[in-house]
Amino acid sequence: MAGRATRPALPDEVEKRAIIGACEAFIRDVLKPRFLPDIRPTEWNYVIDIRGAWLAGRYRFMQRYRSGMEHNRGEEFDAAFARIDRMGPDRFDIYWMRHTGTWWRLHTGKTLVEALRTLETDGFLQPV
Repeated sequence: MAGRATRPALPDEVEKRAIIGACEAFIRDVLKPRFLPDIRPTEWNYVIDIRGAWLAGRYRFMQRYRSGMEHNRGEEFDAAFARIDRMGPDRFDIYWMRHTGTWWRLHTGKTLVEALRTLETDGFLQPV
């Protein structure tokens, strides 16, 4: 279900810390072991980390890349692949970053536990 995003509902500081903590644990315990067990430098761009960031009621999941190309060797950049938007108490919408740079909403009304489980199991929402 694609569509225009509605503005996330901002949590209080306690809930915000709990969301960030759950997402960081998910990255550490699920995403990194599964999608980045080791770093493999190449002559192109290669993944060196998976991380997240909270901003304005949204938590983005990103891959950190490093360039192995001669003209910009060592430069780094982030590429988001999924995000969850807090839409209310323990209610999240899940978005996928298309190759066009556009966020697409794929799931709505999930609890945080359901949202993280969906990120783990839905191939569209996983790092490449």
